Amino acid sequence: MAQKLYKPLLIDSIKAQIDLPKQRFVGFDGNLCGASKKSLGVCDVETEKNQFAPIAVLGILLVESGSAITQGVKITSDAQGRAIPVATTEEVNGYALDAATASGEIIRIARGI
Repeated sequence: MAQKLYKPLLIDSIKAQIDLPKQRFVGFDGNLCGASKKSLGVCDVETEKNQFAPIAVLGILLVESGSAITQGVKITSDAQGRAIPVATTEEVNGYALDAATASGEIIRIARGI
């Protein structure tokens, strides 16, 4: 399988309030982003609780899908910080650059446009 392009333009850090998995949306409070909420960004690496997690805030980022996703749609977060399509008026956390056929796939998103 070919590697996907990953091009973060801005990385910040936040103290992890839980063990954070990589490639999931993180909230402004250091927890996984809640369902349909605005995220700080995407956790760059697996990070243990009480450690500082690198969070990719802007750029072309890799995130785990929480459902099937069509390329080009607006993306929000599910309750586990995974990418899902915006259904109506949820917060937008990026735009899908790749399609996903099911949950658990790693897709690219454009964040900050």
